[in-house]
Amino acid sequence: MKILSIIWKDTLLRFASRSELLFFLILPIVFTFILAGGTGAPADNRIHLLVADQAGSPLSQQIIAELAKSESVRPEVVTLAEGEAAFADRAASALLVIPANCDLAALETGEIVLDLRQLPNNLNGAAAGRSVQAVLYRLGSAVSIGRQAVAEAERLRPFADEAGRSAFFDAALVAAQDLMAQAPDRLEPVLASTEDPVKYDPAANSSAGQLITWVFIPLIGISAAFAFERQTGTLRRLLTTPTGKGAFLLGSILGNVFWALVQMTLLILFGVVVLRVNWADQPAGLALVMIASTLAAAALGAMLGAFVKTASQANGLSIMLGMVMALLGGCWYPIELFPETVRTAVKVLPTTWAMQGMTDLLLRGQGVMGVLPEVGVLLGFAAIFFAVGVARFRYE
Repeated sequence: MKILSIIWKDTLLRFASRSELLFFLILPIVFTFILAGGTGAPADNRIHLLVADQAGSPLSQQIIAELAKSESVRPEVVTLAEGEAAFADRAASALLVIPANCDLAALETGEIVLDLRQLPNNLNGAAAGRSVQAVLYRLGSAVSIGRQAVAEAERLRPFADEAGRSAFFDAALVAAQDLMAQAPDRLEPVLASTEDPVKYDPAANSSAGQLITWVFIPLIGISAAFAFERQTGTLRRLLTTPTGKGAFLLGSILGNVFWALVQMTLLILFGVVVLRVNWADQPAGLALVMIASTLAAAALGAMLGAFVKTASQANGLSIMLGMVMALLGGCWYPIELFPETVRTAVKVLPTTWAMQGMTDLLLRGQGVMGVLPEVGVLLGFAAIFFAVGVARFRYE
């Protein structure tokens, strides 16, 4: 009954102000939604390139198709009027106008002149220009091969008429393009590799990371409640009751853990409904990580409460620690982005293990057995923090 009374007391104190809802639900949802990119779906971040196709020929369609394969530009076919208006409004960095005479006949004679307009002093416009040049270079190489084939064939046996010559050029051009498409790359791109081959999912990482961030901060903030009650003499009056230090700390921790689990559940529901994050695959493993994480964070807050002197000092410290631990623990950015030395050092933080447990469930398909190491480490943190908090706890 003593522990239940302490839990009820802490609940009334925590939700005495309506502003608590801002940190309990509103801010976590806002940050989760923003960092997930709105919907959680990865966006096409290639440079926007407007293309006004005035020819509508197979060659112009081929140019557009080659541009669409580019990793640098995202072509959007528009009318010339729409393209000029959007370019004038700086809605795109570059506008490519394909003239009406863009066909194989004009290509053979070299009469095609493409109109590429770029915003001045704009890096995206310059990059779009290089992408267009790369596509034209590939097409030009095929044309050059076709011309050489025509010249060699004509040297061996002259064509009967111009139609035969054009047909031979068309066939040679197609053959050259097919051979160029099959040619091996001369440059092999090397991507940075990590020990973890799991693909980055912004929605899953944001949902898990913000959940841990906004649960750890108020749980570490338990220290402010202890400092406030010590300043006001509430803890001193506990000396007149048969309530021990362990019971008081346990009651404070369990009450805050309960509301942290409620908060986590609401944020998980938001992730499932809005961001389409697959939280429901391993409910047992998820429950273990949630409980272990909240116990570790609450015990850390109880331990800090034994050291801080004032409530304002505790409030500032809890926010700073919560944010720094979340950042270094991989809650805001994938931990793989950090150097190896940092990734090793941050294993002393409970947020690192909490985030790893969450991503094991969401991205790596782990179950209960897969997250037991993280759960064990988090419970170890909780035990150490609680023991230090009890040993150092003071009433005044």
